[in-house]
Amino acid sequence: MQLHELAPEKGQRKARKRIGRGEASGTGKTAGRGHKGQNARSGGGVRPGYEGGQMPIHRRLPKRGFKNHFKKIYAIVNVQDLNRFEAQSVVDEVALVKSGLVKGDRDGIKILGKGEVSVPLTVRINGFSESAKQKIEAAGGKIEVI
Repeated sequence: MQLHELAPEKGQRKARKRIGRGEASGTGKTAGRGHKGQNARSGGGVRPGYEGGQMPIHRRLPKRGFKNHFKKIYAIVNVQDLNRFEAQSVVDEVALVKSGLVKGDRDGIKILGKGEVSVPLTVRINGFSESAKQKIEAAGGKIEVI
């Protein structure tokens, strides 16, 4: 079998309905829009969510909660994840992204204190928890908040 010999099964493909192409087509004259009314007019119809004058569902339901649009989203990295870096290396945002520890959109990176770190590193990041600071410095590393 050659590529040019491939064809869909009989009845697999259905031709689209050609609207407004004469009475014999079955959708001539009013082109399937019925007689008169808002939906029969060109440019007619109602906006999304309109329920014919009835109070729309998005207005019937009560508002709940609060969404802070100014919230800062921090990427989280634990100190145990820093063991993959070589001793005396500088760990910053670029290094964390390159190593695959940090992905996606964020407003900054924060190091948290889960686990232990055994290599001395210089860590330049936006934020640290107190336990993360103690563990990095106990391993002989330095921290720099940027």
